[in-house]
Amino acid sequence: MLAKRIIPCLDIKDGQTVKGINFVNIKTVGDPVELGAMYAEQGADELVFLDITATHEGRKTFVDLVKRIAREINIPFTVGGGISEIKDAEALLSAGADKISINSSAVRNPKLIDDLALNFGTQFVVVAIDAKNYDGRWTVTVNGGRIPTDKELFSWAKEAEDRGAGEILFTSMDHDGTKAGFANVELAKMADMLKIPIIASGGAGNMDHFVDVFTTGKADAGLAASIFHYKEIGIPDLKHYLSEKGIPIRL
Repeated sequence: MLAKRIIPCLDIKDGQTVKGINFVNIKTVGDPVELGAMYAEQGADELVFLDITATHEGRKTFVDLVKRIAREINIPFTVGGGISEIKDAEALLSAGADKISINSSAVRNPKLIDDLALNFGTQFVVVAIDAKNYDGRWTVTVNGGRIPTDKELFSWAKEAEDRGAGEILFTSMDHDGTKAGFANVELAKMADMLKIPIIASGGAGNMDHFVDVFTTGKADAGLAASIFHYKEIGIPDLKHYLSEKGIPIRL
C-alpha cells in the first residue's frame, strides 16, 4: 500500500501566506518560503502553493517566488493560480515547480487539461476542484469559490481524469476552515470512481480527522493549512499518530 501523504497548503496573496474561513476573512500568516522550508524540515511529504488572487501582475511575482521556493525547499511542491495556457505552466515548471494545479481555467476550458497532460505528462497536472453542496447536489465553483457553475463534482472529477489529470485536489467549501473534519462520504465516493490519487482538502481540525480521511474517506493525501500555520498540530506528531493507528506513512 502506498504511503499516505501529508501536505501543508500555503495560500499566497501579494507574496505572503494567508488563511481564511470558508474562503473569506483572509489573514496574513507569514512568508511562504520560510513556512515551506520549516514544513519540509518537519517531514511534510509535499507542499501546495496557491496564488489565490492570481492577477496577471501577480503571476509574474509568483514565478519569482517559485524560484525562491525551489532554491530553499527539497520536497516536491505544486503551484496553482492564474494558469490558463501552456506558457503559464511552462514558466512555473521552468522556475522549479514539480506540479501545477489548475482549477477555474480547467472548468472554463476543459481542453487545457488535455493540452497540459500532452505537453508535460499527466504526473505534472493536478486538477483542483472547489465544490459546495447546494440542496444535495455537489456543485463545482470557480474564482476562489465565488461563482457556482453548471458542473457537478463527480462527473467533473471523472472528466478531468479522462482528459489526463494525474491527481484531483478536492476542497469541500462547506468544510473549509471549519476544523470539523473532511468530506469523507464524498471523498470515498470519488475514490471508488477514479484510478488517480485524490488529495483531500477542507476541514482538518485534529489528528483523528486525518485518520478518518485516510480510512473512511479513502484519500491518498490530506491537505491542511491553518492547523499547521498556527502550530495546532505538529507534522512529526501527526505522522507518528497515524503510524500508531496503522496508516502507512513516511516517518
